[in-house]
Amino acid sequence: MIDPQMDIVSRLTRELSLGLTQVQNAVKLFDEGNTIPFVARYRKELTGEMDENVLRDLSERLGYLRKLEERKEEVIRLIGEQGKLTPELEAKIVAADSLQEVDDLYLPFQPKRRTRAMIARERGLEPLAALLRAQSPEMPPAEEAAAPFVDPEKGVPTAEAALAGAMDIVAEEISDEAEVRKEVRGRTSAEGTLAVVIADPTQAQAKEAAVYQMYFDYREPLAKMPPHRVLAINRGEREGALKVKLEAPRETLVYDLQRRAAKEERSAAAPFLKQAAEDSYDRLISPSIEREVRAELTVRAEEQAIRVFSLNLRNLLLQPPIRGRVVLGIDPAYRTGCKWAVVSETSKLLETGVIYPTVPQNDVAGATAVVKHLLKKYKIGAIAIGNGTGSRETEAFVADILHDLPDPSGLGYVIVSEAGASVYSASKLAGQEFPELDVSVRGAISIARRLQDPLAELVKIEPKAIGVGQYQHDVDQGRLEDTLGGVVESVVNSVGVDLNTASPSLLSYVAGVTASVAKNIVAYRDKVGHFASREELMEVSRLGEATFTQCAGFLRIPGGSHPFDNTSVHPESYEAAEKFLRKFGFSPEDVGTARLALIKLKLKGVDLAKAATDIGVGLPTLRDIIDALEKPGRDPRDELPKPLFRTDVLTLDDLKPGMILKGTVRNVVDFGAFIDIGVKHDGLAHVSELSDRFVKHPADAVAVGDVVRCRVLGIDLQRSRISLSLKGLPVEQ
Repeated sequence: MIDPQMDIVSRLTRELSLGLTQVQNAVKLFDEGNTIPFVARYRKELTGEMDENVLRDLSERLGYLRKLEERKEEVIRLIGEQGKLTPELEAKIVAADSLQEVDDLYLPFQPKRRTRAMIARERGLEPLAALLRAQSPEMPPAEEAAAPFVDPEKGVPTAEAALAGAMDIVAEEISDEAEVRKEVRGRTSAEGTLAVVIADPTQAQAKEAAVYQMYFDYREPLAKMPPHRVLAINRGEREGALKVKLEAPRETLVYDLQRRAAKEERSAAAPFLKQAAEDSYDRLISPSIEREVRAELTVRAEEQAIRVFSLNLRNLLLQPPIRGRVVLGIDPAYRTGCKWAVVSETSKLLETGVIYPTVPQNDVAGATAVVKHLLKKYKIGAIAIGNGTGSRETEAFVADILHDLPDPSGLGYVIVSEAGASVYSASKLAGQEFPELDVSVRGAISIARRLQDPLAELVKIEPKAIGVGQYQHDVDQGRLEDTLGGVVESVVNSVGVDLNTASPSLLSYVAGVTASVAKNIVAYRDKVGHFASREELMEVSRLGEATFTQCAGFLRIPGGSHPFDNTSVHPESYEAAEKFLRKFGFSPEDVGTARLALIKLKLKGVDLAKAATDIGVGLPTLRDIIDALEKPGRDPRDELPKPLFRTDVLTLDDLKPGMILKGTVRNVVDFGAFIDIGVKHDGLAHVSELSDRFVKHPADAVAVGDVVRCRVLGIDLQRSRISLSLKGLPVEQ
């Protein structure tokens, strides 16, 4: 028999178009407990330089295939215990490609609730069912064949009752056939239509139902239904606003089942077999297949929603930090006032307070005096305004102040997403950071810090609460959390983490570091003052050699005792890196100097493959060493466009079709992108308006955080909707 482990490796090789050795090595590394960021960055020679995305796909598929093998073993055992396992059936189970196929094969043997077929078998009608299915030309008329099975004491008073019971058995046997279910499922998915109507026509004008107005009388083929529409309809059905029915090609499917069941048209059994086949479809097959097909449709829609959310989250976390500026963060509100917080260049809290420039107090003069005082006292370099309730009124207030400044010196404001801020403010973590502060004031601190370093602040919040996606509350929450957690882990490790300033939240996403070890790192840091070297990590409680291997390369120590500690060179490669430097006339002390910044010029024409062999590392590792030494402490986010600072405010009334504005992409969904152009409501650029070229998915054209130029297509004042286009724009002067 084929070794299941080798079979899985071979299958992964085929499905992902990878080399056999690559896959074997990657699987071995995973099984040894290595993290994906570590394998992607520091084991390139073993994996053939697979990137993180490929490794995550491989890891996920590996988990599924192993689960499939476990299920096959379980089903074979369960059927064997019933004494019904045949070599042919076992071969089919072993060859099954999916969990669904295994479950289909197990269905006839699965314990069932008391069914009509079960009752018929108890009444002794199974031989009659077998006689019908045999379809012998010599079979007597059905009533005559059923006569011997009449037994009033068993609940079979007539031949008709005997035939009805036998047909119940046949119907269940047909519905239990794996091939039948596979065929019906495939045809239903390919040819079925989802029909949607309003659940209660008398509620058509209700505010709750109005959200689903376009689905009050709606039909669409399953094969063409986009994921976001599936999730919208599911939500409407769940909330009781919509009724949903899957319409399959019933006539065709029933006809095919009847032909399959009644192969001998001249047999006396044929009419009864056809009737049983129709009953099998309507009563047993159709309801369960409808559930399965809709469940599969939902799974695919959820996977797409999670993919979009993941991509948006990655782009949001990779927004460039605003370094070296004191920031004033303002959390807008009406009745309770706008909470404000000033944070230093290093995100240290300096001062907090409340102003009341909005209704009902309208204390614009008092609020203005406070803000102008803060601008002067702390030399504020940027203002971050939350996008919650009262945001645009607060924005107008800030814009007026900036206009009055005699020398604004580039001072501007940025509207910052508040998504998840309230979750953080009320969290245990925020309570530990600022135990003496009110929950609402903590929100202003978070808003300021989000502008300074989005990644460092947003990792404190549960990823799904950040709110850059679609229908995130409607998808499988466990799957969503796993995927988004992987995204945060990937971003944190690609950027790198300053060991002497990182919060426990940030450290907990570093490869190999658990939440408890992250707290221990900070506790050790608080005790000794700072880490002088990466090696010092080994002094941290519960941080052993295995964890050190996984995390060390992603942790940075600016000004550490070893020059390589502020680079992505892994400690296991320090000796090789030193050999390399000395080979070409450099030393570790040159790291970070102008001399070493020109290293690639000196290496022009050098045979790097030979150099790698000479110093005892693989070529991919040497290339990474060179990149790391050339730019120590490099943050990939610094190379991205900075946020769009504003000094003026627009309203919906200011907008006119044809206006060209700059905006920030706030969210990307399946049907387009929402763009903040500086008015109260984000505008929508439909996927068809995102580029002069064809765009299959909005994410192919724009990303969260992009600063884009766009044209106003239309304004719907009544519904506060703005339509935008990124097509056909004149070249910016």
